[in-house]
Amino acid sequence: MIVAIDGPAASGKGTLAQRLANTLNFAYLDTGSLYRAVGLATLRAGDDPSHEPHAVKAAQSIDLNMFYPHELRSEEAGIAASKVAFLPKVRAVLLEFQRSFATNPPPGKSGVIMDGRDIGTVVCPSATAKIFVTADLQVRVDRRVKELRDKGETVIENRVRADMEIRDARDKDRSVSPLTPANDAWILDTSNLDADAAFAQAREFVSAKMLEKSL
Repeated sequence: MIVAIDGPAASGKGTLAQRLANTLNFAYLDTGSLYRAVGLATLRAGDDPSHEPHAVKAAQSIDLNMFYPHELRSEEAGIAASKVAFLPKVRAVLLEFQRSFATNPPPGKSGVIMDGRDIGTVVCPSATAKIFVTADLQVRVDRRVKELRDKGETVIENRVRADMEIRDARDKDRSVSPLTPANDAWILDTSNLDADAAFAQAREFVSAKMLEKSL
């Protein structure tokens, strides 16, 4: 079984996906980390993440173990990721990796949960359950500011908001795999939900889809 979870930055999809995976004994892949790793690898090589040949070169040899988790979750990585994700050839390279993971989960896992921007529309359009997680822009800005400050980073809220607006526009307007809900996706608005409430609703939805699949 494949569960696809998509949505914009700081909507809560990553926390939700990982919690569902742990609860259901599913393998989990944060596809955003792939793009973050490519973006960081490009920067570390002294190249521009917006330059397709350089970004493709990094994608072809990407390894998530190249970076510590806190490096992948940095604002620098997020901005670089949105730039490389805009490049069709980079997306093509990483698409193969993602589909391989979806169809070949690690031994002992009952299924796969993947979160990103185009899982339900492009990577796994036949996924059993599709969830599109969203939230109001200001709510997402507040969450990202808190996340960064909790890490001890100095944060300017207006800059975070501006970066998020740019990232949202880039995700929605790109010609390949734009950020949009799949036609059969369930929309989960977390603007007024805490993590536990969002998890409860999502688990109920996924459980119902699992039951349908077993009949």
